[in-house]
Amino acid sequence: MFRVCNKLIANASGVFQKIPRRTQSKNVNVFINGKAVEVPSYFTVLQALRRERVTVPTFCYHDRLSIAGNCRMCLVEIEGGWKPQIACATPVYKDIKIRTNSKMALQAQEGVLEFILADHPLDCPICDQGGECDLQDLTMRFGNDRTRFTDIHFQGKRAVENKNLSTLIRAEMTRCIHCTRCIRFASQVCGMDVLGPTGRGGEMLVGTYVDKKFFSELSGNIIDLCPVGALTAIPYMFKARPWEVKRVNSIDVTDATGTNIILNQRFNRVLRVLPRENNEVNQEWLSDKGRWAIDSLEMQRLVTPMCRDEDGSLVPIEWDVALKLACKLLKEASSSPNRIMAIAGPHCSVETLVTCKDLLNVIGCENTYVERSLAFTGSDADLRSAYSLNVSMKDIAKADKILLVGTNPRFEAPILNTWIRQAYIFNECDIYVIGPECEYNYHVEYLGSDMRAIPSAGCIMRDAKKPLIFVGVSQLGTDFSGGLMNSLCELSKSLNSSLDWGVLNIVTLEASFGGAMEVGWKPGALAALDVHKPTLIISLGADDTFYDWTPPCDCAVIYIGFQGDRGAENSSLILPGCAYTESGGTFVNMEGRVQFALPAVSPPGKARHDWKIIRALAETYNIPLFYCDMDTLACRLGVISPNLVQFDKFQPKLFSDVVCSMIDHSKTSSGCIDVKMKTIKDYFCSDVFTFNSPTMVKAQKAVTDFQNTSQYVAI
Repeated sequence: MFRVCNKLIANASGVFQKIPRRTQSKNVNVFINGKAVEVPSYFTVLQALRRERVTVPTFCYHDRLSIAGNCRMCLVEIEGGWKPQIACATPVYKDIKIRTNSKMALQAQEGVLEFILADHPLDCPICDQGGECDLQDLTMRFGNDRTRFTDIHFQGKRAVENKNLSTLIRAEMTRCIHCTRCIRFASQVCGMDVLGPTGRGGEMLVGTYVDKKFFSELSGNIIDLCPVGALTAIPYMFKARPWEVKRVNSIDVTDATGTNIILNQRFNRVLRVLPRENNEVNQEWLSDKGRWAIDSLEMQRLVTPMCRDEDGSLVPIEWDVALKLACKLLKEASSSPNRIMAIAGPHCSVETLVTCKDLLNVIGCENTYVERSLAFTGSDADLRSAYSLNVSMKDIAKADKILLVGTNPRFEAPILNTWIRQAYIFNECDIYVIGPECEYNYHVEYLGSDMRAIPSAGCIMRDAKKPLIFVGVSQLGTDFSGGLMNSLCELSKSLNSSLDWGVLNIVTLEASFGGAMEVGWKPGALAALDVHKPTLIISLGADDTFYDWTPPCDCAVIYIGFQGDRGAENSSLILPGCAYTESGGTFVNMEGRVQFALPAVSPPGKARHDWKIIRALAETYNIPLFYCDMDTLACRLGVISPNLVQFDKFQPKLFSDVVCSMIDHSKTSSGCIDVKMKTIKDYFCSDVFTFNSPTMVKAQKAVTDFQNTSQYVAI
């Protein structure tokens, strides 16, 4: 019943524009400020006004949330009505006459603002929302320059005790105007009924009913939704004003969803990250990691080349010396090219991957690997359909049955999970899980924790019209990966779905994984180390591998990266590289969509762009690489794969039926499925990058402390 009601609300408000609406598509004639226009019959007055680019002030309305109608800011005059009506909740009808510029409408909007400002504190000089506050903007345009509420006739402004929502969100609830956007977002998008209103009228309070905390992988979005300064970011508190920062478009690399973001920088320092709207990828949401793990870029940075001396210590050197030492190591190892190996980390751009592969290929080496293993195939997974989503993210909302195998999208890919939740709420999708019990924000039915549950899943999903199967990429590196994928391929073939609907999908974790597979890198670096026994390793920011493998004495490691972790600790030579905020570049997300990130700041110290370091190393080695700037390098990318120069376009996957023939059937067909990130505590610090973020460490500690209290109940 809850999902059905939400579906009716969403259809009435026009929430998710990409989901098929009611079959009735008849248009009606309406009059807006005397102008006759034609709009769909299911539109509200506000939707009709916005489509005709008529500005109406709003506080509580949001395109992706249900209608509340409680701010009363969008009052308009409708001919025949004795009082103004709210545009967001009033449906259109034939020949309705709407006026937004009449005396009644303008006075009503001015009066609403006067009532709001009567209780709103004068915190603008010290409020972090100043300069991008909807209340400020609407007051300037629709408000009055004076107020009738004075200290003589008025008993003072409303004061409310502040709330402690989390270590990330500062709640100054005295500024709250009761728009309830945060409540609706938490309930409808996050799936957490933690926030809510208590009281009525002027005594209404927004917060938690008990001493709970708002711990969610998407919690930071309520800061963007808040139209005033009631909810602000603690990590960004008092750092800068909106007019002082420069904005640069970029791509989030903390996961593989390819979330579009905006980097705000001031004085060559990235201060905050905001979501950038893309209706086909992240809509306008951003995960908490992508938003607040940015302070990790200032921790353990490599700012100068270093080499290991006779005592085993790393000492700083100059770039010319470092390149000569790297060239010497490369020449010594090039006598046996098969003993040279490159390992790509999780944040490498496509430009870096192509340059490194070209260098090794000229030497005669083909040993370029990513850390993630795909042991289920014997052909290095050279088809996109074998390592990515076979359906676009926006089409996930159309699914009617979903099977999750060894994955928890809520924490592994929060933006992907928002599309799954849309299918659950608005399409009444049934979701089944094969794997351990995890914290999901929708109802799931557990079928088992091992592969023996797959046949029962086939019986349940047999009548689905648009079924989807999501497999965690961590399951594809196990000993039973071949048997698992073989069973899932047989299951996907048995389902009655259209030919253009990709049933079997892989949920990847690293931002560089899709780009590495696209340009010809191979999966499974850890297994390849035991096979090739390299004497020289070029590590492109790869750290996880060195937690499980220690280089022998006869193996030299050249580390090219921006953060000193386990890979740098085991290196013989360190060449400081750039983070994604400093170099930008091309990234391929989990659905194979190519996107470009612009650089926002310059690299610190003597750090240089990763691909330029490799290009300089090749020149020192007298190897010609026929590109020297981003333009010529882009031409090289287009030669390797035309998809790499087709930005922000989803390309349907071909040869998806061939994946089944690539499976290595020698792998065992039994095993227990496990997931790394089961709870919100596992989410905040799940990799090397977030472990180095003080903000993420504080968030994880806050979750741990709260879970030890009696108020904690898993969502």
